[in-house]
Amino acid sequence: MTPITEVEGRRLALSNLEKVLYPATGFTKGEVLHYYATVAGALLPHLRDRPLSFLRYPDGPGGQLFFAKNVPPGTPDWVATAEVPRAEGPARMVLVQDLPSLMWAANLVTEFHTPQWVIQDPEQADRIVFDLDPGAPATVVECCEVALWLRERLMADGIEAYAKTSGSKGLHLLASVRGSSSERVSEYAKRLAMEAERSMPRLALHRMTRSLRPGKVFVDWSQNAARKTTAAPYTLRARPEPTVSAPVTWEEVEACGAPRELAFGAEAVAGRVRERGDLLAGLYEPGNAGRLPD
Repeated sequence: MTPITEVEGRRLALSNLEKVLYPATGFTKGEVLHYYATVAGALLPHLRDRPLSFLRYPDGPGGQLFFAKNVPPGTPDWVATAEVPRAEGPARMVLVQDLPSLMWAANLVTEFHTPQWVIQDPEQADRIVFDLDPGAPATVVECCEVALWLRERLMADGIEAYAKTSGSKGLHLLASVRGSSSERVSEYAKRLAMEAERSMPRLALHRMTRSLRPGKVFVDWSQNAARKTTAAPYTLRARPEPTVSAPVTWEEVEACGAPRELAFGAEAVAGRVRERGDLLAGLYEPGNAGRLPD
C-alpha cells in the first residue's frame, strides 16, 4: 500500500520508497525524497516562479529518460501551474513554489530544469548562464580555468558570477542580470564565449562542432535562449551515481586539480547545505543583478 505523508498540510502519496534508482550505490527512491526534503530551503528559491521542465527517469538512469514540459496527468490541484508562451502556442507548465509541491515533483523521479526568466516577465531574462562542457581528455579541471577567465570578464562589466557543478562532467556559471531580453543576453553570452576562444584558443571553444571539441571546453552560451532550460542548482542528475548540480566556491574552483574534487553526491551536498547554507543565495538577493553593457 502506498504510504500517505502529510507535508505542510498537504497529503501526498509517496510510492516505491524502497526501489533502488541508482544501482551503482544502492541509492533508493526514499533516499532521493529525503535528499530533496533536506535541501529544500536552498533549492526552492531557485525554482520559484520558473516554469519547470522535468527530465524524468522513473526506473533510474539506466531506464527510459524523457522530458515532460506540460503539466503531468494527475497533478494535484494545489500544485501551482502557469500558462507559458511558446512559438507553437501557449502551454501550461508546473511551478514548484513550496515544499509540498517539491516533494510531489520529486516523487515523479526527475531532474529539475529551469529557464533564465520568471513567469511574471517571460520577456526579460533575469539570469545569464554558461555551460562549460569538456571534451575528453579535458575534464572539469580545464572547465575551472575557463570559468575563472569568464568570472573576471564578467566582473569587468559589473556582473558577479557564481559557479556550480553540472552534476555530470562540467561546470555552470550563473549571474543575475536585469533590463535585457533573452535574445540580448544570448548575444552578450556568445560574444564572451568568442572572446574566451580568442584568449584561450587551445582551451576554449564557442562552437558545438564535435570534431573541434576533443581536449577543449565548449562554452555553451545557447542556453540563454528563452526556450532553453538548464539543470537547476541542487537537482539530482540521472547519472550512474546520485550526483548533484552542486554550488561551489571560487576558492574550490581555483584549487581544483582533479575531477573528483568537484564531484558531489546527494549526501555530501546535504551536508554542505547544513554547514554553509546556499552558496548561490546572492543570485536572488535584491540589488545584486547587473546590467549588460551597451
